[in-house]
Amino acid sequence: MPSLLGALAAGFVTCLGLIVAIGAQNAFVLRQGIRREHVAVVVALCLTGDVVLTAAGIAGLGPLVSAHPAALTVTRWCGAVFLAWLAVAAVRRARHPERLDPAAAGPASRRSVVTTCLALTFLNPHVYLDTVVLLGSLAHVQPHPWGFGVGVVLGSAGWFSALGFGATRLAPLFARPRAWQVLDLVVAAVMATLAVTLVVA
Repeated sequence: MPSLLGALAAGFVTCLGLIVAIGAQNAFVLRQGIRREHVAVVVALCLTGDVVLTAAGIAGLGPLVSAHPAALTVTRWCGAVFLAWLAVAAVRRARHPERLDPAAAGPASRRSVVTTCLALTFLNPHVYLDTVVLLGSLAHVQPHPWGFGVGVVLGSAGWFSALGFGATRLAPLFARPRAWQVLDLVVAAVMATLAVTLVVA
């Protein structure tokens, strides 16, 4: 049970470290929340994308590792390098914090909102590196890979729900560059710790 809870916590923290950063998808979710336009649809689509891609990474990497154990070593080192790069990128963002403007004009119809959300989710190559490759790799250094996956889903659900449904309260905070600066420094610390974990596991 302790190892399962540890895997859940690791998945939760890792997910937040990856998705809690200023970007097009988060800006879109926040904007729709402030405008109160199709918020439930947007949150559900973002969460579904994370569930599908994370499950694909965990399920797909398992058989590969069983057949080719060396593949895990290569994937772990690649993942560690990628995590280190994310940490450096977060520190660089913290040095030059941005201001998120969620009130910019956006699509209003349900079809436009759905299309935009799907494009931001599935047409971004980084999402595949984050979920299929990176989270799949991290899951398999845990004693309970699927427990790690559940933690990822919980983190994703919590973040997108808070961002979408709590947008009116979060907007003033995330409009401040200082808030993103602090957040990016936390993300950098999480990514660096995970990179070390992958290498020494």
